[in-house]
Amino acid sequence: KSLRETFGVDKYSRARKEVLTYMFSRPMQMALYFCTGVLDDESLFHHYALNVPFYTHFTSPIRRYADIVVHRLLSASLGARSPIKMEKEAIQKQADHCNDRKMASKRVQELSADLFFSVFVRVRP
Repeated sequence: KSLRETFGVDKYSRARKEVLTYMFSRPMQMALYFCTGVLDDESLFHHYALNVPFYTHFTSPIRRYADIVVHRLLSASLGARSPIKMEKEAIQKQADHCNDRKMASKRVQELSADLFFSVFVRVRP
């Protein structure tokens, strides 16, 4: 109820809801891509919210390069395709690059939300 009152009922209420909801979820830890072959600590494979010991996340392989790599690695591990001819260090380098790009994109998104929020606060009576 308090959030509905905060969002309001004017033409900007939906935008306020999206921005504020995004800002509330900011503190959550962001997922990172990594090559399991370079990590010794298997607890890093754990998904906290789902409480599962081993977790792999991916979306449609047409969306992001990292998801194409994950699909190929999973297919190879299940025997559905031949193994990828990349050393684990090279896979980790690709994962690091994808993480860097994802962080940069997230930062731009955050700055955009901050700008919108600043305008919202300035014009709100």
